[in-house]
Amino acid sequence: MFVAQLEERADELVRAAVALHLDGSRHEGRSAGLQEEILPGGMFQYMTVVRQERPYIVQVTAWPL
Repeated sequence: MFVAQLEERADELVRAAVALHLDGSRHEGRSAGLQEEILPGGMFQYMTVVRQERPYIVQVTAWPL
């Protein structure tokens, strides 16, 4: 269940990054840095690297049952 929620949220992050940065390869500013999302059942941390036009999930933590 948690993994499915994580995948759905990651897809949303990709769509949001595409909409916000239409041509990320030409971006000259800084990326947002490390961000955190808390979902039912766990959390994950990610970075959106605008120039590479993709978010990277760097840590996933599931809460104990």
